[in-house]
Amino acid sequence: MDRRHFLAALAACAAPVAGAASSPWPLLQRGGYVILMRHAATVPGIGDPPGFKLGVCSTQRNLSQAGRADATKIGAAFRKHAVPVGPVLSSRWCRCVDTARLAFGRVEPSEMVDSMFQDEDAARERKLAQLRAYLAGYKDPGNLVLVTHDVNIRALVGKYVEQGDIVIATRSPDCTLRIETTMPVAQLTG
Repeated sequence: MDRRHFLAALAACAAPVAGAASSPWPLLQRGGYVILMRHAATVPGIGDPPGFKLGVCSTQRNLSQAGRADATKIGAAFRKHAVPVGPVLSSRWCRCVDTARLAFGRVEPSEMVDSMFQDEDAARERKLAQLRAYLAGYKDPGNLVLVTHDVNIRALVGKYVEQGDIVIATRSPDCTLRIETTMPVAQLTG
């Protein structure tokens, strides 16, 4: 299956739920949701500079000062609304790890949520299969947080989000994700 058809098939499974709550905080306070968060605002650019190395932050496109402030405010909003946070998994890219750490105070870097930006179809499908297997075994009553990249969020739920935005999703029986609602960064930091 080529990438275009694969992503279209994923998007077809991601229709938003009609009548989602006007405020997402009560949903999140119940726990058990999957929070897909795109890393906070970065310095301008797309992808990473030439010579990028995964383990070396100085070679990557990193959070801007505004992004660092937004990530901190997002965490404060979660604490203010008493949102139970379970595991916080992050792409190993520094902008994601930093977003997770600033927002939630802890992070578990995970290859399965690493950027799919330059992945071939087989690598994308492997990451999605690993994530679905993780979701199948997820039993924590808190919300699972995945701090990742736009391309990954589009592959999982067919939705484009801006930097710092989150998608609140539920797991379907086949461990695909269904959007309940979204929260733009301005709502989270305002």
